[in-house]
Amino acid sequence: MIKEYKTVLGFGTAEFEEKKSKFIATVKPVCNEDEALEFINGLKSKYWDATHNVYSYYIAGETLVQRFSDDGEPSGTAGMPVLEVIRRRGVQDLAVVVTRYFGGTLLGASGLIRAYSKAAALGIEAAGVIRRKLCTEISVLVEYSLFGKVQNMLISEGYTIKEIIYEQDVEIRLYVPVDGVDECIRKIVEETNDRALIDKGDNVFITLGEDGRLISDGA
Repeated sequence: MIKEYKTVLGFGTAEFEEKKSKFIATVKPVCNEDEALEFINGLKSKYWDATHNVYSYYIAGETLVQRFSDDGEPSGTAGMPVLEVIRRRGVQDLAVVVTRYFGGTLLGASGLIRAYSKAAALGIEAAGVIRRKLCTEISVLVEYSLFGKVQNMLISEGYTIKEIIYEQDVEIRLYVPVDGVDECIRKIVEETNDRALIDKGDNVFITLGEDGRLISDGA
């Protein structure tokens, strides 16, 4: 089972002009090939008057699915460069469509590769790159006298704190990568001289920004 991967947060679009040709990149997260094809066909309808609607999608489920189309551009100058950008960014479960309105000036093979690569990169950035990580939710209940010490340790070790609840004692709810749960518990026990109440919860995929900031949690 995949325990961590990168994808995009949501719908994103970006455009630029190269020698009077307009390139529009549109990116969307997808879960399966049917979703990808529906998205691509929708954009082909929206941009029906475009010269080309180049696409690529990369879906890593039980089996890897990766497809691309040059949509009439010279072979190897459009769809494959878009797919290569996806691979270089290390993202999955997304579809990228780059629409081109020809401006009258030929770009040549190298120019097309650069333009489609640039469009794909801008579109992925606009969609927002995130990390999805499989974690175990852990609850740590400590006395106020131990709270600062435990919190500092958790932060310094890079654990993701979900929330802190201040009542008679302090409850820290955090997410720990599934492979590091035992080590985390050991560190908490050591830091508190075994004076913390620790409960393990469910495993969930959490969503993190590229800076490591928690964006959301859920199954």
